[in-house]
Amino acid sequence: MTGTTSEITEQGGRKVVLVTGATSGIGEGIARRLAAEGHHVVAGARREDRLADLAKSVRADGGSIDVRRLDVTDRDDVAGFVDETVTARGHVDVMVNNAGVMPLSRLDSLLVDEWDRMVDVNVKGLLHGIAAAMPHFQRRQSGHFVTIASVGAYSVVPTAAVYCATKYAARAITEGLRQEVEPFIRVTTVSPGVVESELADTITEPGAAAAMKAYRAAAIPPDAIARAISYAISQPADVDVNELVIRPARQRP
Repeated sequence: MTGTTSEITEQGGRKVVLVTGATSGIGEGIARRLAAEGHHVVAGARREDRLADLAKSVRADGGSIDVRRLDVTDRDDVAGFVDETVTARGHVDVMVNNAGVMPLSRLDSLLVDEWDRMVDVNVKGLLHGIAAAMPHFQRRQSGHFVTIASVGAYSVVPTAAVYCATKYAARAITEGLRQEVEPFIRVTTVSPGVVESELADTITEPGAAAAMKAYRAAAIPPDAIARAISYAISQPADVDVNELVIRPARQRP
């Protein structure tokens, strides 16, 4: 894995990387690590105050970053996020579709608005990111899609039926994408286990919230996921790292 800004620049490996959901948890960790490693990061998220804080912090550490308010459920907004980057930077190398929500609940709680939100962000948001970046990758004959899925893309547990369904969908969409695109576009699915983040803060059902608190007792930092992404995007053009599952050593299911 490359380390310093000077090493990346000398090797010609500096990339323009877009990251959605970049103001907390895994997304923030990705933005910080890749900027620290010498890539130019374009961070998108809904919370403008957090974006401003992120930009200030990354630049203070010598990193290169642009920030933009972004709602991944708005297809035109995602297209603008990518197109504006291409206009400003000339191209995009990596699209990290990270934005996600996880308001877990039992199905018989009938929290339908929360189900809809998960589908809109976790599935439609991913599709919007793919649709926005694809024409640029095809035109340039180079590009890398990275999807942040979950271990919930491999198994279902109580209270997580809808969330897991969205992550199964994310994994299926990304694998289908890998099979369909030309080899000059690389595709990686990263499925984290328990990671320190704000995802659990969106849970409104008391039973699910209590269960998640116990489940998340052993969590790894977001940088563990960011390091994996750094590895995947740093490989030579003929190497495609397709799937990574990353759990805390203590996590079993």
